[in-house]
Amino acid sequence: MKKIRLGVLGGHRGHSMIDYAHASQQDVELVAICDKMPEVLEKQRKICGDGVAYYDNFEDFIKHDMDAVVLANYAHQHAPFAIRCMEAGKHVLSEVLPACTLKEAVELVECVERTGMIYAYGENYCYMPGPYRIRELYQEGKLGELEYAEGEYIHNCEEMRPRITYGDPTHWRYNSYVTFYITHSLGPIVHATGLRPVKVTGFESGMCERLRRTGGLGGLFAVEMVELENGALVKSTHGELYKDSVWYTFYGKKGRMETYRDDVEELGVCRLITNLDEYDGGYETTVKEDFHPERPFDDVAEDFGHARSDFYMMYNFIRKLQGYEDADIIDVYEAMDMALPGIFAYKSVLAGGIPMELPNMRLKEDREKWRGDTMSTFPEIAGDMWVPPFSKGTPHVDASVYERIRQKWEALDPSKK
Repeated sequence: MKKIRLGVLGGHRGHSMIDYAHASQQDVELVAICDKMPEVLEKQRKICGDGVAYYDNFEDFIKHDMDAVVLANYAHQHAPFAIRCMEAGKHVLSEVLPACTLKEAVELVECVERTGMIYAYGENYCYMPGPYRIRELYQEGKLGELEYAEGEYIHNCEEMRPRITYGDPTHWRYNSYVTFYITHSLGPIVHATGLRPVKVTGFESGMCERLRRTGGLGGLFAVEMVELENGALVKSTHGELYKDSVWYTFYGKKGRMETYRDDVEELGVCRLITNLDEYDGGYETTVKEDFHPERPFDDVAEDFGHARSDFYMMYNFIRKLQGYEDADIIDVYEAMDMALPGIFAYKSVLAGGIPMELPNMRLKEDREKWRGDTMSTFPEIAGDMWVPPFSKGTPHVDASVYERIRQKWEALDPSKK
């Protein structure tokens, strides 16, 4: 079986993908790492040694002889790099998010179609034990047709802000709108069911004080109500409420499946409860189960991030590159099904909360309408379609807030000064 020569763009978030290469040397050869921060490259050099090439710029990195690239760079910059990689003949695993604008979404889809390269979206929460077992059971017909689902991704980042933003006021985490990062809450529902979202209504929190004191300009949290192609409804909730939560529940015609909450058990998303009937209306044949789903490589995956999901995300990507047709990757069309509801949810917020129809990026006629849409909160991307990260207007955050966070970041490692 061919060994895949792998490069990683983003040595900080990309550490899990680098770890996978170390753990799977029979299948993967790590050949290059690129990062703009010298301290990140130096840290990886100490771990990976001199057998790997290190680059501080993408232009040199992309010329390296490699089969595939993992994109673990900033979340609002993935599509342009993915396109460059595929046009250079390199397959791509893109960590969140696939595209910042609808224009980028169209260009990314058409690049995949034009080049024939393999594109996989790295929505790792789809590969967590609970959601992944829900997918398997759903595909087996155990739940019946989906009627309603909820997904939550609540992550209070206040304490970790220094090490994920460096106090840089231009950082995407400070400047993105609140519905932007939707795929952790919605993605596992889309992946489990295979159903395409067709309509979304967005709701933006007006409570933002906690975010403001650490530099954030958007809303604190968001809710999206999503209609799927079969008429099922999904409630997606994500943002920075005070207590963290990763949780999913699915209601179908044969019953209900849901993950535990972290308050009940640490990493509750690893544990699943099912309450299912044999058939619709079979109320006397109910089977209830409460279990920890297990998978073949859990012993190897134990030390990988996000409840082992980083391992299985990479495992399936590498298998796909090796020609295994059953490899469970998230292709570019499904990636758009997960991500575009976030973009359109903010369009809904800005329009006063009206529902928005979602395009099907598999169809050229749907893509055509949005080819020039650069709506974004990032001026260099949006141009004259810039929108504020908070629907009621960009709030003022004093420069001293970012300076305080920068100083905290530097205090983590004196070499950063």
